[in-house]
Amino acid sequence: MSDHHTYKKVEVVGSSPTGTDDAIRNALTECSKSLKNIDWFEVIETRGHVVNGEIGHFQVTLKVGFKLEHS
Repeated sequence: MSDHHTYKKVEVVGSSPTGTDDAIRNALTECSKSLKNIDWFEVIETRGHVVNGEIGHFQVTLKVGFKLEHS
């Protein structure tokens, strides 16, 4: 067992028609399908897609941090 940890960060964008919390959850759900050891996320940017003057989708850019195996 190591006495330190090494992490990697990836940047992803999640979206949802219902809100930013769902956009975050959607992004993390998809990330967890291919990334192991996810430990944290950081919201970098929040924006939206407008359709006919109304919100079509909320978009949230995240940095997702995960521990590298064997570190």
